[in-house]
Amino acid sequence: MHLASFSISPHDLWTLIGSPGAPQIIDVRRRDIYDAAAGVLPASTWRDFSAVADWASSLDKTRPVVLSCKQGKELSQAPVAYLRGEGFNASILQGGYAAWADAGLPLIDKSALARFAPKHPSLWVTRRRPKIDRVACPWLIRRYIDPQARMLYVDPEHVLRVAEETSAMPFDIEGVEISHDGPRCSFDTMLKLFGLESEPSLARLALIVRGADTARPDLAPEAAGLHAVSLGLSALAGDDDHVMIERSFVVYDALLAYLRFASQERHNWPAKAA
Repeated sequence: MHLASFSISPHDLWTLIGSPGAPQIIDVRRRDIYDAAAGVLPASTWRDFSAVADWASSLDKTRPVVLSCKQGKELSQAPVAYLRGEGFNASILQGGYAAWADAGLPLIDKSALARFAPKHPSLWVTRRRPKIDRVACPWLIRRYIDPQARMLYVDPEHVLRVAEETSAMPFDIEGVEISHDGPRCSFDTMLKLFGLESEPSLARLALIVRGADTARPDLAPEAAGLHAVSLGLSALAGDDDHVMIERSFVVYDALLAYLRFASQERHNWPAKAA
């Protein structure tokens, strides 16, 4: 197997986070440093660097792995070397958390993780028959918060009771913290709570979601398209909510890629010679 480069830059890792091909991200800072920190890398999981032989088997060998310590030194280099010896496409984050902070890249608010996703995998519950906001929120959770998160879709009148019985986190229903706030959607609320609100592409995506979910297509030119595609996918999925979100995640992946890399591209006819 051809192994990836031994290291990856913060900006290169950030371009992968949020995509379906994102690597598994392991935080190997010393536990006292991790506990004292205010933020963590998006979609990351903490592991004891010295116990790599114990937790390596829990990783998916078909997907890349990126490890980060405080500064990209021995705490990440040693377990990455071990994983590469076991055939994993493992890399260190160049400069670790220090370089990530210097690059001004987003971190997930750790206090929000403790409140809303205290266990791993995290468990979430909302109303069934998702179309827009109740698809956008699970997409954000799995791409940036907890890739292994589980979603429960139940009848609206049972959401709070199911949350109580299962310790799942309720969202997008009246009377809970992760819900609409005035004209803003649950997706907006989640971005704010987890510290992602200022990230430009996600902020723009939130505007599209808000326009599609609240009958405000004037907010973003892409909102009407998201509304139409979401309702069409819902009609195709019928009562299978998990098929709905699986198919719809492709739409959100594509929207994010468009906002990050392709929003300035224009198409005309007749086509001009390159």
